[in-house]
Amino acid sequence: MVKSYLKFEHQKSFGVVASSTSNIVWTSRQGPSTGAGQAVVAANEEVLCWDIKKGELLSRWRDEKATLPVTSIAQSQVDKDVFAVGYEDGSIRLWDSKIATVIVNFNGHKSAITQLAFDKSGVRLASGSKDTDIIIWDLVAEVGQYKLRGHKDQVTGLRFVEPESKPEEVEDGAQVMVLDEEDSSEGYLLSTGKDSLIKLWDLSSRHCIETHIAQNNGECWALGLSPDYNGCITAGNDGELKVWYIDTDGLAAMKGRVDAPQSNKFLLDRGTLFRQSKDKASEVVFHPRRDYFAVHGTEKSVEIWRIRSEAEVKKGIARKRRRRREREKEKEKGGDGADAADAPDAAVDLANAEVGDFFVQYVIVRTGGKARSVDWAIGGGQKDIQLVVGTTNNQLEYYTIPTKEHGSKSKKDDVPDYTRSLAVELPGHRTDVRSVSLSSDDKMLATAANGSLKIWNIKTQTCIRTFECGYALCCAFLPGDKVVVVGTKGGELELFDVASASLLDSVSAHEGAVWSLQVHPDGKSMVSGSADKTAKFWTFRIVQEEILGTTRTTPRLKLAQSRILKVADDVLSVRFSPDAKLLAVALLDSTVKVFFTDSLKLYLNLYGHKLPVLSMDISYDSKLIVTSSADKNIRIWGLDFGDCHKALFGHQDSILQVAFVPHNSDGNGHHFFSSGKDRVIKYWDGDKFEQIQKLHGHHGEIWAMAVSHSGTMLVSAGHDKSIRVWQETDEQIFLEEEREKELEELYEKTLTTSLERDPDAADEDGEVAAAGKQTVETLMAGERIAEALELGMADINLAREWEQAKLTNPHAPAPARNPIFVALGNISAETHVMSVLQRIKASALQDALLVLPFATVPMLFTFLDRFAARSMNIPLTCRILFFMLKTHHQQIVASRTMRTMLDGIRANLRAALKKQKDEMGYNVAALKVMGMQIQARSVKDYVDDTWDEEAETRAVRKRAFVHVS
Repeated sequence: MVKSYLKFEHQKSFGVVASSTSNIVWTSRQGPSTGAGQAVVAANEEVLCWDIKKGELLSRWRDEKATLPVTSIAQSQVDKDVFAVGYEDGSIRLWDSKIATVIVNFNGHKSAITQLAFDKSGVRLASGSKDTDIIIWDLVAEVGQYKLRGHKDQVTGLRFVEPESKPEEVEDGAQVMVLDEEDSSEGYLLSTGKDSLIKLWDLSSRHCIETHIAQNNGECWALGLSPDYNGCITAGNDGELKVWYIDTDGLAAMKGRVDAPQSNKFLLDRGTLFRQSKDKASEVVFHPRRDYFAVHGTEKSVEIWRIRSEAEVKKGIARKRRRRREREKEKEKGGDGADAADAPDAAVDLANAEVGDFFVQYVIVRTGGKARSVDWAIGGGQKDIQLVVGTTNNQLEYYTIPTKEHGSKSKKDDVPDYTRSLAVELPGHRTDVRSVSLSSDDKMLATAANGSLKIWNIKTQTCIRTFECGYALCCAFLPGDKVVVVGTKGGELELFDVASASLLDSVSAHEGAVWSLQVHPDGKSMVSGSADKTAKFWTFRIVQEEILGTTRTTPRLKLAQSRILKVADDVLSVRFSPDAKLLAVALLDSTVKVFFTDSLKLYLNLYGHKLPVLSMDISYDSKLIVTSSADKNIRIWGLDFGDCHKALFGHQDSILQVAFVPHNSDGNGHHFFSSGKDRVIKYWDGDKFEQIQKLHGHHGEIWAMAVSHSGTMLVSAGHDKSIRVWQETDEQIFLEEEREKELEELYEKTLTTSLERDPDAADEDGEVAAAGKQTVETLMAGERIAEALELGMADINLAREWEQAKLTNPHAPAPARNPIFVALGNISAETHVMSVLQRIKASALQDALLVLPFATVPMLFTFLDRFAARSMNIPLTCRILFFMLKTHHQQIVASRTMRTMLDGIRANLRAALKKQKDEMGYNVAALKVMGMQIQARSVKDYVDDTWDEEAETRAVRKRAFVHVS
């Protein structure tokens, strides 16, 4: 009989506060609340929403299909619940934060999303990627409108520029009201790239109207746009910030015009500022309401710059002039100073002011880790400004910075005193998790990293205890689960008491790093292996210690060294056999030596690996030992004669951990797990030497792994700082099916890349292209459409033949229809085709239609004609019709039969659309009448519609770039 295995599935992940792959977004709390607000951050493939004040996780957004890390997040300013999230594979998902579900899926980019931006009305989304393309997405129709090409390297900044049309002044000074034009322009888009270019795109004509070199020395890495669109700042290498003025009046006047003069320049270079740190800039973020902007690179600091007011700039320029005159006077010493006397009366011309007069460095905020992303936290009516910082070492920080009061006569040298008021740091380690250990009841988990040891409750995923320790390399729970022992890189063994949250004992055990430790199966002693070429045995002793200042004593647990085993090379791993008779020691010389535990005499020498053995484990029955090495191989050895049963090529990189299932229920005692630097965990059968399952999920090397004592759970942790729990399910696995599934996945991966349409020679250099990408989903949808069309046409032909047969024989029997139509309730062919088309997502429909060969287009048009005649889903019918006409225009024009078909479709569509237009007009008129009746009865609305907008205008106004121009 074919052996089946039980499947392990990803159950939960925790330990990540914010991963450094994406930016963070601050969002104010909805409704009346005392909280500071929420930070929406990426946590590998998930998005987390943290309450900054309480440090609580409010919601976790996870899509089962999204397996790659999040790389960009943006929030819609119109509907605050809508967030756009970009992923490493180039896909974009729109999330509704209230219900934590995906609203729309977009797929158009070939590689990771780097920038996302919503427009002012919230109906369009611009996305930039590492594949150098910019795509504009229509969020209402849920389709990609077009792709903009122009950058030669990844897109690093993206902002919509939508200036308001100003009312024109008439001769007598009165202003003419601006009417809402029906053909309102689509606005403009500003983009920067790693190719050091800044581009201004006209979205109405879909082409680039201006290109400048944004940075003088190398790449441009960030773009910040002032809230009033009057200017922007680009940032690059060597601490260089470039200030640009945007001619918004000129852009507003040019809206919708095609005859714009070539000489017009809308982006003007106003000068260069220099940051204090010379590293590469990552972000420039303007405060939406105040005259400040934040800029940061990859260092542990965020620079806050202030934009001065007009009066301050004038005062500063006057001061500079005065100093210059004084210096000149000193030089002349008695010369004629008539010119100098006239100077103070000269008007200060702001247009000639340098950019350094407008922008001054305000304060440098020193962060607890390297800054990855910042966002301004806009609270209630607070005088200070707040900044949220996400760092690369897995924490969020919230800083309060006092603003410069205009009336204050503070000296220039006074540096504002900022405070780190809140932080989210407890639910995760600052560095890579190097070791994990489970308690005997599998309810608690200890994770050790450089500088910290954390104890977690696995069920609730909460951190119960945090201890400071050295650079931890290994850890283990002692019997009773009240004490955890940690081995460090400095050679110490540290004992921590979980209950009292205290350090019990610290022993300088070794002269080198403690690479491995294990508690003896009897629970009374332990062994530690180190880089100082020794394995030491320790017994647990309870010592009565005096309490300082008193005569009383208290019992304390201490480690006492009992024996020492010296070997010829560094010890990388030590393991007791479960029957406690043998001790296996892995050395740096790629061998494993097996000793008798009682006499420490050499029993076996295991040769075979080409590189050092990094981890090993012994099966529950002490019969097999499995070793994993940096040579990417796993070897299974018998402990009776030391023969190698099998060498398996296990992973694509060094194998860091192996672990047997610790018992033999259901005969799985020789099953083991392996994990490596290739980010994959594999489940193996040690008797049949077969790979049972691959577990994908981690986004970095997997340093540590622990199998539960019940054998139904696996915990893994690694470089991505996430701790993942894998649970055994009741679902069965058959090895042949798994192999087939893997081959299918491999085929699908190569299939979509080969089907990706290469740009035509003519289209390759074009600025605009179609936004689309073939995926397995769109291929399947295209096949479903083709299948439905063939079934439908066969049914229509069958009905036609029956109609003709009835002319000669009125009693001709009805033909047998396809069983599918009968099963679906004897529906008509067009109803079936329409239901297939409706089931395809709007975002995938166009790519699915591209899969259809031209031979099926006449069939599709036959059905489109029937849809139009029966008024079936007219919007969808029109979308398909226009897309197919655009795609196959030349062939359709050349075909005579298609022309007659199109005439019929046009007539039917016009009739259907006229009917709908009349219905709409009637309904709109009826609603207006009802509105007038309600007003006549003088029914007042409870809430005034405009109160919210008035509150916004009363808020602090921004000056930003107005004066720079």
